[in-house]
Amino acid sequence: MNVAHELERALRPVVGGDLPVHLTAWDGSTAGPVDAPRVVLTSPRALRRMLWNPGELGAAQAYVTEDLDVNGDLVAALDHVWDVARRRGLGGVRPGPVTLARAVAVAARVGALGPRLPNPSSQAHIRGRRHSRRRDRKVISHHYDLTHEFYGLILDSRMAYSSAYFTIHPEVSPQAVDGELEDAQRDKLDLVCRKVGLEPGMRFLDIGCGWGALSLHAATEYGARVVGVTLSREQKQYADARIAALGLDSIVEIRVQDYREISGGDLLADGGFDAVASLEMGEHVGEKNYPRYARTLFDAARPGARVLIQQMCRTGRHRGGGPFIEAFIAPDMTMRPTEETVDLLTDGGLEPVDVEPMREHYVRTVDGWLANFERNYDRIVDLVGVETARVWRLYLVGGRASFAQGRMGVDQILLRRPEVAS
Repeated sequence: MNVAHELERALRPVVGGDLPVHLTAWDGSTAGPVDAPRVVLTSPRALRRMLWNPGELGAAQAYVTEDLDVNGDLVAALDHVWDVARRRGLGGVRPGPVTLARAVAVAARVGALGPRLPNPSSQAHIRGRRHSRRRDRKVISHHYDLTHEFYGLILDSRMAYSSAYFTIHPEVSPQAVDGELEDAQRDKLDLVCRKVGLEPGMRFLDIGCGWGALSLHAATEYGARVVGVTLSREQKQYADARIAALGLDSIVEIRVQDYREISGGDLLADGGFDAVASLEMGEHVGEKNYPRYARTLFDAARPGARVLIQQMCRTGRHRGGGPFIEAFIAPDMTMRPTEETVDLLTDGGLEPVDVEPMREHYVRTVDGWLANFERNYDRIVDLVGVETARVWRLYLVGGRASFAQGRMGVDQILLRRPEVAS
């Protein structure tokens, strides 16, 4: 039996014509345009996963478990498939009952029918009430506690895990080059510190401080007295080691603390902070908790202080980023259009000052991360295994496509706590 031919015939109604890829099945048969990106189904398990989880999630599960592979450039392959989907108007199309029934029949003929396979070990297994403090800690641990050595092979030397800021406009030079990411992350940290008006001796709060890049930059370059908060003990341990190495123990403190514990806590005993920032952390607090997050920002800032949020935005039905991101990378994440976020922050008492879109900057940031990832791929596999390495390759490539195609964005939102309450 020619498995690839059978699959091509079954998929034609779904993809609106010829296959967008050149398909090789596990029996060695092929189908689809010879000049298209080459997709290989190495096992019938790939088809079984996609039958049980039609669409993005099943394909991602098959890829990370090596039941499905892409020969050549994964970035180019995904860009091509997205381009074909746009031209054929396939966005958001789901297979109907008749199409699924035909797919099941084909799966039976080619020997791919069977019970649901276990989820890949790299897929998140998070239980508990959504956005409870215990569950939030587990979500953060799933994503960030892969050890700092892992992140050090992907990020810049400061370990800044958020969009960089390229002073040469991204549309002028769309491809990141060696050293450019390092400079752009420094420029992003400078931009944040300048926007909130940091000066020597000012008290600065970094909510969701990650590996400490902003906290350390604010202390070393601007003389600020800094408190950073994170839910990750791995991040605190790494940041504390850097603080000790730089001799900053007297002016930088990193806490393992939930943002909900800031309001009314000992951090605000002196009347609030002179400046507050939170870089790409607001996506993780959830829709229902965002008003509380906004109020925490307000409470943490003294009257007249500036607050800067760097946050991803998204439209469409997948506000968590899509089935793959939600299952493997960042469960419970929530994004929304920028204007909705500004409204929520304003409802929390803050006054908007400026919004700066940075979508193109994220494309180049991920270019830099991808270059580091591929350069260090063998070492990454040694650290976390092939499956997790494939998860991260798919995550970086898919994230880059989302920003490049405008399905996701990121903004720096500058606000101020008014001098007088309204």
